[in-house]
Amino acid sequence: MSQKKVDAYKAEKANREKIMKREKLILNLEKLAALVVCIVAVCWIGYSVYGKVTEGQETVQTETVMDTSALDSYLNGLSEDAE
Repeated sequence: MSQKKVDAYKAEKANREKIMKREKLILNLEKLAALVVCIVAVCWIGYSVYGKVTEGQETVQTETVMDTSALDSYLNGLSEDAE
C-alpha cells in the first residue's frame, strides 16, 4: 500500500466511531420521517373516507313524548298507603 492509502486508512479508523454515530443518526431520522409521512397519509385517507361516508347522511332527531300520568298516580297511591 502506498503511504497515501495508509494515511487515509488511519484517518478513517480514527474517526470511525464518529462516522458510525452520524450514519446511525441519519438512518434513525430517515426512519422517523418515513413514519411521520405514513401516519399523515393514513390519517388523511381515514378523514377523507369519513367525510365521504357522512356526506350524504342527514342527522334526524326524533323527539319522543311519553305520558307518565298513570305511573305518577300509582306511585302517589303507594306513598299514601305507606303513611
